[in-house]
Amino acid sequence: MDYSFLEFLTLIGALGMFLYGMKIMSEGLQKVAGDKLRSILSVMTSNRVAGVFTGLFITALIQSSSATTVMVVSFVNAGLLNLSQAISVIMGANVGTTVTAWIISIFGFKVDISTLALPLIGICIPFIFSSNNKRKPWGEFLIGFALLFLGLAYLKDSVPDLQKNPEVLSFIQNYTSMGYTSILLFLLIGGLLTVVVQSSSATVAITLIMCTKGWIPFEMAAAMVLGENIGTTITANIAAIKANIQARRAALAHFMFNIFGVCWMLFLFHPFTNMISWIVTNYGPGNPAGLTSFLSTLSPETIELITSGRDLTDPGLIALQDKVTSLQVSVSYGLSLFHTLFNIANICVMIGFVNLYVKICSLVIKSKKDQQEEEFQLKFISAGILSTSEMSLLQAKQEIALYGKRVHRMFNMVKELYYEKDIDKFLKTFARIEKYEQISDRMEIEIANYLTKVMEGHLSAYGKENIRIMLRVITEIESVADACNNLAKAIKRRNDGKSVFLDSQNHNIDRMFALDDKALIRMNELLDMPEQEITNDDMGLSLNIETEINNYRNQLKNDNMENIDAKKYNYTDGVFYMDIVSESERLGDYVINVVQSVVKIKN
Repeated sequence: MDYSFLEFLTLIGALGMFLYGMKIMSEGLQKVAGDKLRSILSVMTSNRVAGVFTGLFITALIQSSSATTVMVVSFVNAGLLNLSQAISVIMGANVGTTVTAWIISIFGFKVDISTLALPLIGICIPFIFSSNNKRKPWGEFLIGFALLFLGLAYLKDSVPDLQKNPEVLSFIQNYTSMGYTSILLFLLIGGLLTVVVQSSSATVAITLIMCTKGWIPFEMAAAMVLGENIGTTITANIAAIKANIQARRAALAHFMFNIFGVCWMLFLFHPFTNMISWIVTNYGPGNPAGLTSFLSTLSPETIELITSGRDLTDPGLIALQDKVTSLQVSVSYGLSLFHTLFNIANICVMIGFVNLYVKICSLVIKSKKDQQEEEFQLKFISAGILSTSEMSLLQAKQEIALYGKRVHRMFNMVKELYYEKDIDKFLKTFARIEKYEQISDRMEIEIANYLTKVMEGHLSAYGKENIRIMLRVITEIESVADACNNLAKAIKRRNDGKSVFLDSQNHNIDRMFALDDKALIRMNELLDMPEQEITNDDMGLSLNIETEINNYRNQLKNDNMENIDAKKYNYTDGVFYMDIVSESERLGDYVINVVQSVVKIKN
């Protein structure tokens, strides 16, 4: 086959441009509407149908089912969505991702957008270099859009011309007439291609080009599209191998949903593709299954003339060119419609089995005790109908006590992080601390929302005052978690700066951490105590610890300046050192605020 290595590199480069354009366009849109999308995701998942439409809308908007899945999994981890809601959103994302194929079909094969790509990039340049941060994402989106279609144009032009090499075309066609074996073979090819390319959108584009070039018939292209639906889930499962348990369950649910959908579709494959052909033939530009047979009636020279893009003068050739163009558009429409209707039909079939998916995923991927601690889940507060006012306050108090213990666990990780020398273990512990900080944020919001609902009920003035105090308590506990996260960041800055503390500095930090630890233990003791047993005297021990922390911070602050002046360590080391000391003192302030609030509940 006459196809040089340079032409092959051009093909790979065109695919790279397409993928990069898709990535830039998706990231730009996510920056433009990121916060709004998160709000939509958190509000519009009250039931399965709403979750499906939410996933469809967001994926259609940001043009990336992977980005939607990542967002969904992060919300499951944070407790914003449960696994059942996540599966519904992922179902919708499967339909939303088919919008990419429609964009390519409408613009990529019918309108030559690539001629407008460079002028579009020119328009985007002022947006990219604008000082207004709101304009930059729009510039990124438009540049990504332009690069996507430039890549698509190069992709169409750089694929090898099989019509000039009929022996290769006959080789491919030998595998297109083996009945269901051919369907399974091209399904496998589509899945493997998606895993290799790492983008179902790019693989759909490649499939469209292969079919419109006449390499493979419409039915085999449809089989490849089915394989691409499986391939995109394999990518997600590979990415989730080292992720937490909820991420793995969501990825497994995505895989199960798509593979079961492909299984039932294989039984109805021929009737379904015939229905698609009938719809596009009667309501679209033509029969998508007719392109391959039409091209087989033409000589390679004629095909080259009518597909070269040159201006033709022969009326016969012009008519053939129009016919081929119409059939190419019909193929792209047919595959896009197949992709969309398959996913819609799959949702209609599978949406009733969401709870079954949740059970299967939970059975296959069982959680261990330490993994449960890494996940956000309210233990005492239940969603839905509120309990009686007294019971609601008791549940909230128990949840707040659990919140305090979780934050104390986070502080223990900070102490481990301080002396960790192994880089991999350090980064793993640092990531856990960041995860706990996110969990802490979610716990504050969920408990606050619950208390706000309780306050709307019939409560005495004493009960309402208790809720106001509880709201302050959870705010201060969240501040303790923030302080732990800031300590972790300060330790990381010390390590990144290659700073090595003296033994005396480490000893001082150890003592400061011990005081914070003592304060946290006392705080959690008070959070666990029954309200009627708390007295004003219980604040005394915490106040003594807080005073000791403040005095020790002041002493270390003065000693630090003297040690820098005496050249015991340099100024940079002193800055890292005092960052940790100061943040430790702030943590103590937040703890005493919690204690004062808890004691006030009794008063």
